[in-house]
Amino acid sequence: MAERMADAVVKRLLVKKLVETKNEAAARGAVRKVLMENLQAEERLDAEARQILMEHTKEIRDAPVDYARLLAMVKGKLARERGFIL
Repeated sequence: MAERMADAVVKRLLVKKLVETKNEAAARGAVRKVLMENLQAEERLDAEARQILMEHTKEIRDAPVDYARLLAMVKGKLARERGFIL
């Protein structure tokens, strides 16, 4: 997935002449690396949000709330606290 995304990003940047590169493969590799790091950071954030909700299972079970909505709220709060853009 990150490979195709990196290809598309680099291609679009080059076509629109927003960047120039002598080594397109290296540019794709750099973009892929950044994308992978971002995806991994988001996975860690998601895991932490799920862990927080697991620690409050009883309160959640007793409340009339949607788990998916709670997960999104906790994940969003963690992201804001860390300056992470989802």
